[in-house]
Amino acid sequence: MASILGCFRACAGLAFFLGICAGVFALNGVITSLSIEDWYPGLIKPTGTPPDWVFPLVWGPLFVLMALAGWHAWRSCSPGSCGPAMTRFACQLGLNLGWTALFFGLRSPTLALLELPLLLAAIGVTITTFWRIAPLAALALVPYLLWVSYAAYLNAGILFLNRLSGFPGRGPSLATGLGLV
Repeated sequence: MASILGCFRACAGLAFFLGICAGVFALNGVITSLSIEDWYPGLIKPTGTPPDWVFPLVWGPLFVLMALAGWHAWRSCSPGSCGPAMTRFACQLGLNLGWTALFFGLRSPTLALLELPLLLAAIGVTITTFWRIAPLAALALVPYLLWVSYAAYLNAGILFLNRLSGFPGRGPSLATGLGLV
């Protein structure tokens, strides 16, 4: 009976982490869709920017890796000691969503770039925390850290290149839709 309950708990936990990460991935997609057709194509992009279709193909597996990392760390915690690790994991997910909202939702590469050091630090702290609990979970987050570092280069390049030439019209954004501007 105990093994059945353990299996149920493990499966429910995996479903939870996959669901949370899939939810953030989906919200990021909805927010990105507000700008991907009319605003983003008009931006001058730095050398090394991949075609638009590459981004979801990379982000999808990264979110699966995030879910697996969170789940493995959660399963590896001693009872009652998961709070700090899971709080850090949730924080980096929230900052990930925040970056998308700033860059694509508000169409503000400036605010997004200002948020990126927080996101990178949160990912680094999560990796460090997970390393103490479950090194495999920490290693699963390394591709995510590398991709976000690359995104920082792209964000900075877009900001720099478009500041020199003036940003294209902002058009409708999340801020407009929420009545913030």
